[in-house]
Amino acid sequence: MRRPRLKKLENLLAKIPVIIKGEIPEVKIRAVSSDSRDIQPGNVFFAIKGENFDGFDYIPSAIEHGAALIIGNRPALKNLNVPYLEIDDDPRKALAWLAAATQNFPARKLRMIGVTGTDGKTSTSSMIHHILTQSGVKAGMISTVNALIGDQEIDTGFHVTTPDSPAIQAYLAEMVRAGMTHCVLESTSHGLAQRRAIASEFDIAVVTNVTHEHLDYHGDWQHYLQAKGLLFESLWSTSRKKTGNPRLAILNKDDRSYSYLERVSPPGHLSYSRLNQADLWAENITNSPTELSFDCHIDDSVYQVKSPMIGIYNVSNCLAALAACVKGLGIPAKAAIAALATQKSVPGRMERIDLGQKFTAIVDFAHTPNALAVALETARGLTQGKVIAVFGSAGLRDREKRKMMPVEAIKGADMSILTAEDPRTESLDAILQDMAEAAISAGGVEGKNFLRVADRGDAIRKAISLAQPGDLVISLGKGHEQSMCFISTEYDWDDRTAMRAALAEYLGVPGPAMPWLPTSTD
Repeated sequence: MRRPRLKKLENLLAKIPVIIKGEIPEVKIRAVSSDSRDIQPGNVFFAIKGENFDGFDYIPSAIEHGAALIIGNRPALKNLNVPYLEIDDDPRKALAWLAAATQNFPARKLRMIGVTGTDGKTSTSSMIHHILTQSGVKAGMISTVNALIGDQEIDTGFHVTTPDSPAIQAYLAEMVRAGMTHCVLESTSHGLAQRRAIASEFDIAVVTNVTHEHLDYHGDWQHYLQAKGLLFESLWSTSRKKTGNPRLAILNKDDRSYSYLERVSPPGHLSYSRLNQADLWAENITNSPTELSFDCHIDDSVYQVKSPMIGIYNVSNCLAALAACVKGLGIPAKAAIAALATQKSVPGRMERIDLGQKFTAIVDFAHTPNALAVALETARGLTQGKVIAVFGSAGLRDREKRKMMPVEAIKGADMSILTAEDPRTESLDAILQDMAEAAISAGGVEGKNFLRVADRGDAIRKAISLAQPGDLVISLGKGHEQSMCFISTEYDWDDRTAMRAALAEYLGVPGPAMPWLPTSTD
């Protein structure tokens, strides 16, 4: 991506809402970062104190890499040989706004659609982006999977979170240069709470749902909801744009987040529902192994919607996308619905893996209790045979979740195989013990309807060995992700590759090698 030109710091600071403490150094800057490893000559280094690190410890490294200026919200270190600017403000907020200023505020030149929620963010973002591009709109997208700028696709990282604010602003600037007029930005709770999406100047905010997730970080569900709510509160402060200011919130009337998000959003929100009447609502839902269909009520008209994105939960995602595109952006309903019918599956979301086996094999990203429950509900509707589920629970994350997910699996699957999912520095055996105890408390019997297999590759192999013709094997929790973390090392891992490898071994046909993990017995 193109490097910004050098700009006078004083002129940039005059354009952004950041409280300065002390005199502004007379320097010219090019870009900003809070990662000393990314610093290049002419860049600003933001010394930010995080949960597990202190940016002040990396100031020498930033200077060594050519930092032209250090910014922090504490007094400067002694004997610095570069200018230091102290601010009386949230440094993450200042980082985002200064990143936007160095890129000439690209979000003000785009119609910005933000999508948040616990489950379904990536699918809904992809649906909105697909509808727009199929309707002739030049739209980019920044998701937890990738950034799409015209024909260019950029990987946004190993694990699922919103990119940091300098990266977001750089992507937006690239979209403007490429002639994009719209951008869909998937916004995680971490990204919102850490102010990465500030200065993104949202015009439309969409929520999928707010269920149990990330309580290790946010503390409780209410604080988690409030983090999601930051997206909707931001609509009030979006700058005036030549294209107008819709400041439109799109809310899920079926979700318990509805009343709170309605309160914090600007007036005139839209609601959608698959259970009750709303501004957009669904009925006559049919979910088959190859297609999802339902009748959609929009204003006084009823349209039949068809989508290859199977799963009852995708009805809600389709409704949210249609609300954003049809009601929010003026795409004709028939054109938007026709586009949904051609939507490609999102990588790692109910993705079928078929090497000719006589049972169904699926990889899905479901990694929360609610997502696991609805994924298993969908799986149950796709087979007359048994449902065999493989899943784990991440280390150093919400410990309550690892107790809730086995309960859902005992209810929704005939056989559950508990396995590794990014244990990090926690004991994998201890994680599996917690999960096994929860399964037993829900009526599970080890060896009968649940097993423990520490190595994820072996767990998938075991699931396949248990499958009979007509059964369904589903591996949950990793989806499209490309690595798994043990201690502090990210090992190459893709559930889809692992499923293909296990199926190839089972069938005796050519296929990829099973990815290696520290738990592997190979």
